[in-house]
Amino acid sequence: MIPLNKEDINFEVQAALAWHENDACATIATLLEDIRHLRKQLILSEGAMSRGMTRSWIPTLERK
Repeated sequence: MIPLNKEDINFEVQAALAWHENDACATIATLLEDIRHLRKQLILSEGAMSRGMTRSWIPTLERK
């Protein structure tokens, strides 16, 4: 994953807010829906991957 600097993060925050016409609640709701969807995708992919394919790496739902 490419680390983002403060300017990049600020740009992405402003872009997300602009997409939702500066409605912070709608922006947060969309991001929470995205997180929920990606967690489901991660769970599905974990079940489909073999240990050999990932060299014993196991995906986790939480950030470290």
